[in-house]
Amino acid sequence: MSNSQTSSDSGPGLKRVLGLSSLVLYGIILIQPTAPMPLFGAAANMAKGHVVTTIIIGMIGMLFTAISYGRMANIYPNAGSAYTYVSREIHPALGYFIGWGMIFDYVMNPIICVIWISKASMNLIPEIPFPVYAVTFSLLFTAMNLRGIEASSRTNAVIAAGLGVVILLFLGAASRYLFLNPPNGIAEWTRPFYDPKTFSFSSVSAGASLAVLTYIGFDGISTLSEEVHNPRRNILLASVLVCLITGTLASIQVYAAQLVWPGTSFPDQDTAFCYIAGKAGGQWLFHLVNFSLLIATIGSGSGAHLGAGRLLYGMGRDHAIPNKFFSFVNPKTRIPSNNIILVGVLVLGGSFLLTYPLGAQLLNFGALIAFMGVNASSFVHYFIRNEKKTFGHLIVPLLGFFICLYLWFSLGIKAKIVGLSWLTIGVLYGAYKTSWFRKPLQFVTIDKNNHES
Repeated sequence: MSNSQTSSDSGPGLKRVLGLSSLVLYGIILIQPTAPMPLFGAAANMAKGHVVTTIIIGMIGMLFTAISYGRMANIYPNAGSAYTYVSREIHPALGYFIGWGMIFDYVMNPIICVIWISKASMNLIPEIPFPVYAVTFSLLFTAMNLRGIEASSRTNAVIAAGLGVVILLFLGAASRYLFLNPPNGIAEWTRPFYDPKTFSFSSVSAGASLAVLTYIGFDGISTLSEEVHNPRRNILLASVLVCLITGTLASIQVYAAQLVWPGTSFPDQDTAFCYIAGKAGGQWLFHLVNFSLLIATIGSGSGAHLGAGRLLYGMGRDHAIPNKFFSFVNPKTRIPSNNIILVGVLVLGGSFLLTYPLGAQLLNFGALIAFMGVNASSFVHYFIRNEKKTFGHLIVPLLGFFICLYLWFSLGIKAKIVGLSWLTIGVLYGAYKTSWFRKPLQFVTIDKNNHES
């Protein structure tokens, strides 16, 4: 494998300058170290308090999926997308199906961000009603992305560092609170993992299907394959390490939170972690956590809004959805402006129609479908087609696929009804576009840049 600068016929390529530590930091910044805080209240309610257990279950599934992402990034370094992997490795029609499901993932992300930000803003200025905040932030995301404003990696690093400080302050306050108000007996200390009074596989599974949201974003590491030293090793290893670090840090946070606030009833479920911080450290910590998460979620929601626009652009360019509208790029800003405006409209409508828990489950509905597609693609490429078959090429993608399938089946009934309705619309549109599947879906060519030798 060459370590030289990648190039193409059209000009110079990207320099391989990123090492393993840089990739891991990038992945943690993408996910945000406070990822479990916004979903804590909803997860605690669904899992009847077993949030730590749900985080660990989600981590196990994501570890296997991370390996599959790392492997597929070696095959398609220019396009780290489940949509790309499935359409090229298995079948274009199935890739289209995966891409249609991914639209839920990408569009629901800014929707739940707007819902959460609006609730957090009401904690600061309760006199302004939720609809005003929802309209304001939906317009803000749209305006920012129409102008092509993206947070730089340095800014994201500063935000992540600030959130790291907030986590340390919370853990310090929680430790002090628990020292002054210790739980009674070992059973109370282990209750966040297992409470015999409330435990059930169905409730924990439902909570785990939501807790997967903690890890959403780790797959972005695979998009940096062309800028990494030794991508075959480092992309895979970084993906696994980011999931492992995120899961460990998230488990510590929610374990402390559950000890401070053992119940599942909160003044506001969506911003429950802010109230737990307030109980542990007082009003100053309540407002600090609330404000910090608000700023972080604005950045995350804006980026997700732009990501949704780019996914629609990619599918439009591939003629999977109407090309003329979705593949249009504004010549001045170089932004798919039609898609940004459309996503803005969907975000505004979704923020009024959905709750945070339902929106998060719909996000995971699409994300888990994409993860299953990545695992299936890895299985097909490395085990079915590869001459050198190994046990790892068999068991890792299969475990990743079936754990994701288990989590997908554990989603709430409303999420599955809405999600399956969306997939049905996609299948009907695909059938119409291909004369009831008599014509193939046409895709733009993506060259394989195989780093396996």
